[in-house]
Amino acid sequence: MEHLAAQDVSAFLASECPKRSVSGARDLIKGLRGLLRYLHVAGVIPTPLQWAVPTVAFRRDHNLPLGLSRADVARLLASCDRRRTVGRRDYAVLLLLARLGLRAGEVAAIELEDIDWRRGEFQVRGKGARLAMLPLPVDVGEAIVSYLRRRPQQGRSRAVFLLARAPFSPLTGGTVTGIVHRACIRAELPVVHAHRLRHTAATELLRAGGSLPEVAQVLRHRQLATTTIYAKVDRRSLRELARPWPGGAS
Repeated sequence: MEHLAAQDVSAFLASECPKRSVSGARDLIKGLRGLLRYLHVAGVIPTPLQWAVPTVAFRRDHNLPLGLSRADVARLLASCDRRRTVGRRDYAVLLLLARLGLRAGEVAAIELEDIDWRRGEFQVRGKGARLAMLPLPVDVGEAIVSYLRRRPQQGRSRAVFLLARAPFSPLTGGTVTGIVHRACIRAELPVVHAHRLRHTAATELLRAGGSLPEVAQVLRHRQLATTTIYAKVDRRSLRELARPWPGGAS
């Protein structure tokens, strides 16, 4: 035991950690650090080897935020039969998701009084009951008006988007996700969650020349660090974040 070295600790972890989940690997490392600390204090090993135990990587942002291509978004929109009321509703919902990056629940929560037609903007109820004003693009506004002209008038709901059948209740986040799912099936695309269209809006804004702070403003992120994940899919934004290599060419 007195001949235990850092390479022995590394070899043990390299062998054992792949067999465990992330939480299991963290438990193993926590226990191993405690054991090595005790062995050093007790004089069993001469070197404080707990410093040879690495931390488990935090993999929250290891996946790229994949958006849909412009062609796929066009296929989703084209799948809506706008000769029917439900098709006009679904078309407007998909535009709000893909063009403005709204969350499913935010689309469902829009009420008639939230839209300021004169100023061309509308109010969004975001996470934590936060309110924000967003511009209403002309094409999105036209799609909403087209639906409102055919929207069921029964009941007292002030929600913009209603179910297509009686009792014509307001949509929920779940029903908005269902609209996306059905559009994917009609367009013969892999089924995706509504949040993929939020990623689509963000990546399209970056590729059109928008900055990370502008994306953060549109998506209503509280911290810019939340938005920096989108830099992974945009090399120009990555260059903005990269620092010059010490001693390298400027």
